[in-house]
Amino acid sequence: MDNIYDLIVVGAGPAGMMAAGKAASLGLKTLICEKNSKPGRKLAITGKGRCNITNNCDIKTCIENVTSNGSFLYGALNNFSPENTIDFFESAGLQLKTERGNRVFPLSDKAGDVVNTLINFVDNSGAEIKQINVKQLIIKDGCVFGVKDENGNEIYSKNVLVACGGKSYPRTGSTGDGYHLAKQAGHTIISPVPSLVPITSKDDFCSQLQGLTLKNTGLKVIRKRDNKIIYTDFGEMLFTHFGISGPMVLSASAHIDDPNDNKYEISLDLKPALDKEKLDARILRDLTKYINKDIGNSLFELLPKSIIPVVLKKAEISPDEKCNSITKQQRIKLGNVIKDFAINVSGFRPIEEAIITKGGVNTKEITPKTMESKLCKGLYFAGEVIDVDAYTGGFNLQIAFSTGVLAAESIAADIFFE
Repeated sequence: MDNIYDLIVVGAGPAGMMAAGKAASLGLKTLICEKNSKPGRKLAITGKGRCNITNNCDIKTCIENVTSNGSFLYGALNNFSPENTIDFFESAGLQLKTERGNRVFPLSDKAGDVVNTLINFVDNSGAEIKQINVKQLIIKDGCVFGVKDENGNEIYSKNVLVACGGKSYPRTGSTGDGYHLAKQAGHTIISPVPSLVPITSKDDFCSQLQGLTLKNTGLKVIRKRDNKIIYTDFGEMLFTHFGISGPMVLSASAHIDDPNDNKYEISLDLKPALDKEKLDARILRDLTKYINKDIGNSLFELLPKSIIPVVLKKAEISPDEKCNSITKQQRIKLGNVIKDFAINVSGFRPIEEAIITKGGVNTKEITPKTMESKLCKGLYFAGEVIDVDAYTGGFNLQIAFSTGVLAAESIAADIFFE
């Protein structure tokens, strides 16, 4: 009987630990199989080590921030909302704080405290965590009966929850194992691609501007083939040796289907608070103030110093040209560049640098009210392994918690009321 359980959870990430703790607290004999020596390795590095647990918003706003298959999550989020997540962690003794954009962090700014809270939840619930590398599902007549590890050892359960993440941050063990397990049950996998990932550009000026952070900047993603704006944002970004990164850029990446071959362009509005007329008046004021100086040394009150040569080059104005010789046409062109600073997209950084994976188990093959497979009885999915993803801001972890809780409660209901 030692290798027979009511529920086997594959993966000790946020979805897996939340689900296992919930299931065990409802009376299920529960085992988490985790291939790493420690649970929550990926969770421990999220949010630059601070861990953005959730977003302090309502369910409607949460759904609006899901970029793939948001409607699939209505049941899960209504069952376990961001408010429920906040209550869960605070009741467990973890102090929280809400920052800009309603992002919720531990007061300590330590992701490790979030991991420890979940581990304690699992331990106190009576669930077990064992270092087991699951390689195969045991399936008979369309029903799951357990799992096999890498050595061929069998562990039995009529309920298996696959919650072992996607393919981002593979050094933490997130290497796409869940996709292989899902395929064994006949599931379709929407091809995994990096999402919430820095964007590369072959434009030389990006590396020249490496380290420059822009705040209060407007951003648009433009699809070149039809010149259509497919995403807009406002906030912070930075230039890097390979292209661009930062919160706005990561969110923008979720809307770029094919980043290769310059099919998309990022347009920055460096002065979003000024329309073109007001910007022209501001430029004229600065030119008048420094009338006898080179224009390259006269825009430092308007723009960051390092970006001035790049803006002037785009506007085809020599930095050595005197302010008193700048024509109205040159001013207008300069203003247009400031309002539409174009960056050509050449690709994404590797999936190893992505915050999440876009793609995964097809949601059409999962029952949204329970998270159970429509193809294999007793098989459930939760978290990033499913083809659902969202913007930065705590929404992706909320998805993990919500789908994990719903799966656990659905399994418990099925066992006790079958």
